[in-house]
Amino acid sequence: MFTRTYSSVITAFCLCVLLSGALSGCQSKGSDTTETVDSTAYADGTKTAVTADTTKEAEATVIDPASIPASKIADAATILARPQVPILCYHQIRDWRPSDSKTSKDYIIPVAAFKEQMQMLADSGYHTILPDQLYAYLTTGAPLPPKPVMLTFDDGDLDQYEVAAPELEKHGFKGAFFIMTVAIGRHGKQPYMDKAQIKDLADRGHAIGAHTWDHHNVKKYQGDDWKIQIEEPNKKLESIVGKPIKYFAYPFGLWNKQALPELQKRGYLLAFTLADKRDDQMPLYTVRRIIAGGQWKSKTMYRNMIQSFDDK
Repeated sequence: MFTRTYSSVITAFCLCVLLSGALSGCQSKGSDTTETVDSTAYADGTKTAVTADTTKEAEATVIDPASIPASKIADAATILARPQVPILCYHQIRDWRPSDSKTSKDYIIPVAAFKEQMQMLADSGYHTILPDQLYAYLTTGAPLPPKPVMLTFDDGDLDQYEVAAPELEKHGFKGAFFIMTVAIGRHGKQPYMDKAQIKDLADRGHAIGAHTWDHHNVKKYQGDDWKIQIEEPNKKLESIVGKPIKYFAYPFGLWNKQALPELQKRGYLLAFTLADKRDDQMPLYTVRRIIAGGQWKSKTMYRNMIQSFDDK
């Protein structure tokens, strides 16, 4: 129900911000303690290593995606039939400035409002999951904690590190941060995270994903764009965090069918759009999110989140 509204507003906002030079666009609750447990056997006798969260609040297994045999990956119809996990997308977490337009305020969430939304999720019993858990759930049906939700952050703004991450951790939450590599370490009116801060987030258990080099629209890629926008940023982020980069968020949430196999052959396991219809052949590369509106009260955010993802 939100597809048309989000798509038009998203594009308008992101293009406006990019043209202004701002380069902006767009595990669970409790202890982080985990322990390795016995491997889980598939029906044919093959096994995969799993990790169990030892907290009482979130009794779920975490499967290493690399350990899932290709033969065990569910088909598209099965993946599409699984209930969707609510996924929220955030950009800048800061108080509004007099120069911020009305459209910009839909994407810039004031600090107090962000804290209120996180408190609401915690009070409502939600447990955050990370992309590895979502991938295992979609492809194998691996169990998730009660009331799962994913919190994602696009671009790599410094306020995500200084404001959002500490607030998440206060509630035992973890997030997925999709980094636009051209802006790493940039300062100015809207500063961005540097390499050390990105590495620190990864070391603290948050997920790091790719968001292209300079937010170029994936639907317009040609020539060397895949190398410049996808391959080189992937390698850069891997060199920073020391881990494979397996997840991708589309700038503006925009994608086309030609992009899906391109991401797949470059090693990505999931790609995240915004409020759009999922592809019926490659749903793993069109995982839906909605933007948590900067002008929404927490009750509005909760209602929109439930309604948007309650469509099996």
